[in-house]
Amino acid sequence: MRTPYNPNQNPRVIIIQKLYGNFFNDDKDLTFSKHRFKKFIKDVVLGTIERDEIIKEEVKNHLSEDLQLSNLDKIFQVIVKSAIFEFLYKPKVSTNIIIKEYLDASNFFLEDPQTKYLNAILDKIAKKIRNNNAWIWINKELFSKTFKKNTRCFESKWWCFLW
Repeated sequence: MRTPYNPNQNPRVIIIQKLYGNFFNDDKDLTFSKHRFKKFIKDVVLGTIERDEIIKEEVKNHLSEDLQLSNLDKIFQVIVKSAIFEFLYKPKVSTNIIIKEYLDASNFFLEDPQTKYLNAILDKIAKKIRNNNAWIWINKELFSKTFKKNTRCFESKWWCFLW
């Protein structure tokens, strides 16, 4: 059952649009208009862009036999990347909430059978990532390639990198 969503009310629709523009349209000018969830939207968008290599590594480590990101539609790639970012770096947000919100947002972009497939993908990813990564450990080499010096983690009060 499709539910109509207004992109101005659903922050994950805005996240998907911004990431799609950045990854596939070379839209490097990221501006965030006034929204009641502006900080959350900005954190997820910028965090997903900065941690793109780490997210790809997570997909390779946990889902290499099941899922190739390059074989998925572009909108699927964006949704999966942003959901993985939230699974890894937003521990206070429940897995079920993340999946439900991205499925609701996907109704704006995808048909029902594709949404069901996305549900299966996100559920499998969530089980593997959230169960295996109570804490996120990143080797220093990958960290230095991905992040600028003195970069703080977005809203991460539960862990910190000190170099």
